[in-house]
Amino acid sequence: MTHSKNSIYKNIFILITLCLSSILNANSNLNIIVSILPQQTFVKAIGQDKVNISLMVKPGNSPHTYEPKPSQMRDISKANIYFSIGVEFEKAWLPKFSNQNHNMKIINLSKNINKIEGKDIHTWTSPSNVKIIAKTTYDTLVKFNSKNKTYYKQNYDKFISHINKTDAKIKSILKDTPKGTKFMVFHPGWGHFAKDYNLVQLAIEIEGKSPKPKQIAKLINIAREEKINAILTAPEFSTKIATQIANELNIQVIKITPLNPKWSQNLINLAQTVK
Repeated sequence: MTHSKNSIYKNIFILITLCLSSILNANSNLNIIVSILPQQTFVKAIGQDKVNISLMVKPGNSPHTYEPKPSQMRDISKANIYFSIGVEFEKAWLPKFSNQNHNMKIINLSKNINKIEGKDIHTWTSPSNVKIIAKTTYDTLVKFNSKNKTYYKQNYDKFISHINKTDAKIKSILKDTPKGTKFMVFHPGWGHFAKDYNLVQLAIEIEGKSPKPKQIAKLINIAREEKINAILTAPEFSTKIATQIANELNIQVIKITPLNPKWSQNLINLAQTVK
C-alpha cells in the first residue's frame, strides 16, 4: 500500500513538473537582437510581450559604419535569435556574433526580397517588402516558441492589416503623381519605396562617396530640369553638400531617415513630400 502511494505521489510530482515546464516554456520570452530601429518595430508588432528585443544600431548612428558596444556583446551572448536585415556593419560583425554565441540562430529578414540595383539595402522602405519581413518574423517566432503560435498569428494578422492600410494611404496621396516622378536624396535610401510607387530617386551621393564639383554642377542642372522642390537627407549623414545644392536652387532640405521606428507614418510623410 505504501509502495502504491509512493508511486502515485511520484506520478503526480512528474505531472506537476511537466505542467510547470510547459507553462514556463509558454511564458518564457525569446531574447532577440535586431540591427536597426524599424526591425524593432516589426518584431515587436508580432512578438509583443512574448519577446525581449535588443537593438544594435542606436538612434543617430549609421548602420554602414556601426561598431557594437561591449554591453551589446553581452546581449548577444544571451540571445536566442539575431534578425539581420542586410545592412553594411553586419558583414563584419555577424561572424563575430556567431562566435560569441554558437546557440544563437541568425535569420536574414531580407532573404526572400527581390533586391534592386545600386546597392540600396533599405528593403524595409517598401510596404510590400515589410509584408515579407513580417512573414519571416512570424514563421521564426512560431518555430522557436510554438506554444504561442495563436498569439503570434493574431498579432501578425493585425500587423498585415496595418501594412495594407499604410500602402492604401500612400497610393491615395500619390494618385495624381505622374509615373516616373523624380525626387532628390543625399543618400540612396528610398529605392524600394520608389520602385513600389513608380517613382525615381536621384541620389547626390555616388557609390557611397560625396560628388565632386563637376558632378554637383550636373546634379543642379538635373534638379532644375526635373523641377525638384526639395532635397531629402538623413540625420545620420552630413547635410553640407545637400544644403549647397539646395541654396543654389532655392529649395528646402528636408530631414527624413529610413531608420525611423515609426515606419508607417514615415513612409506616408515621404509620399506627401514627393507627390
